[in-house]
Amino acid sequence: MIQSPGVLMAVLAFLCAIGPLVFIHEMGHYLAGRLFGVKAEAFSIGFGREIAGFTDRRGTRWKFGWLPLGGYVRFAGDMNPASQPDAAWLSLPAAERAQTFQAKPLWQRAIIVAAGPAINLVLAVLILAGFAHTYGVDRTPAVIGTVIDGGPGAKAGLQPGDRIVAIDGTGIETFSDVARYALIRPGAQTVVRIDRAGRQVDRPLAIGVVHQRDRFGNEYRIGRIGIGSGDPVLAPVSLLAAPAAGVRMTGEIIGGTLETIGQIISGRRSIDELGGPIRIAKISGEQMALGLSAFVWLVAMLSINLGFINLLPVPMLDGGHLFFYAIEAIRRRPLEPSVQEWAFRGGLAAVLALMLVVTFNDLSAVGLWQRLAGLIG
Repeated sequence: MIQSPGVLMAVLAFLCAIGPLVFIHEMGHYLAGRLFGVKAEAFSIGFGREIAGFTDRRGTRWKFGWLPLGGYVRFAGDMNPASQPDAAWLSLPAAERAQTFQAKPLWQRAIIVAAGPAINLVLAVLILAGFAHTYGVDRTPAVIGTVIDGGPGAKAGLQPGDRIVAIDGTGIETFSDVARYALIRPGAQTVVRIDRAGRQVDRPLAIGVVHQRDRFGNEYRIGRIGIGSGDPVLAPVSLLAAPAAGVRMTGEIIGGTLETIGQIISGRRSIDELGGPIRIAKISGEQMALGLSAFVWLVAMLSINLGFINLLPVPMLDGGHLFFYAIEAIRRRPLEPSVQEWAFRGGLAAVLALMLVVTFNDLSAVGLWQRLAGLIG
């Protein structure tokens, strides 16, 4: 087992991964605002007190905050959490008010808000497209090569030579699809459809539960069927086809994320698996120790999650703003400021509660509670 990276390396890797992603996310908002003539008053990487910065000729303050867990762009006219105009905005001279966020039509405001998550997803697509072009994509057919004795596949009556057509109605094309489906569904009761000598047969299958430990000592609970593929097939991807491959891979990752969230909400997966900044820092250090390719792959995963999470319809997030804009488009007028204010307060409370949960989980993952128990005991 390889020793986990030290705290300094983990922090450095975390900053190298999160810092650029936050910058790119906020740059998406900033550039979209510039496109529509909205003045940016501040562009911050990190929260809290400013530790360094400068003001450009347009009057935008570019700065670093002491808490590197996010960032923000503050546009002129964006004066409260619900982004509603107030008396101060109404009192501005017409020329200044025209450069504010709230002066812009609904569709422009929506584009400005959506640009941050969108650019994170575009970055992930480009990274994954680069991997697809460099290494190719797995096209190993979903034909069973081996069946482990006594495993879930053997108990379901699967045999070498069977082609897996679908699992619980989800179409299967490659053997990677089989592994990906089982991976996030340990213990699930499913029905697998196989093609055996030209005849399709349905078999009940209970996906097995496997507890794995990686080279850094991290433990995972994953699903396995207990089957192996035939000879692997790696298909090359041309430069022109790489973006489509990147889009497909990004979609598959988002689909897996949605499934995992659904499992946590329904209680099929423990909330202990949620992680926050400390766990991300730990994983970042581990991936950096494995090499550049592993670290860049992690950056793509984080970029997908940053873009996806920010699009969730939760007040305080970009998706919450977009949700209210959608309501405004349907009603032909915005929701009352008091309703939005209470919604954003609730969203803030939910985000803070989630941060407490993931921080508790993170501290458990690094062994803090076990060490404290050992000192007390």
